[in-house]
Amino acid sequence: MRIVCRCNDVTVEDIERLIDEGVTDLEELRRLLRIGMGPCQGRTCIPILISILARKTGKRMEDIPLPNARFPIRPVKVEALLGGEGEE
Repeated sequence: MRIVCRCNDVTVEDIERLIDEGVTDLEELRRLLRIGMGPCQGRTCIPILISILARKTGKRMEDIPLPNARFPIRPVKVEALLGGEGEE
């Protein structure tokens, strides 16, 4: 078993199974497998996912767009995240 996403315990086999089932959209793979949604935010696993997707679909890695960044709906003060002053 080869782990791709350590944050969510996603393996190469998990990714290849979905691609073989017809899921070839990077965003859909991310949503289904939760890749890039852990503490590292995809720093390690997204490039690996893109390389697996390119290999399995015959696309060039450069032709697969990077995932969309999702920012908070409204800004949050660091103090609120840490549980300090200014918490609403």
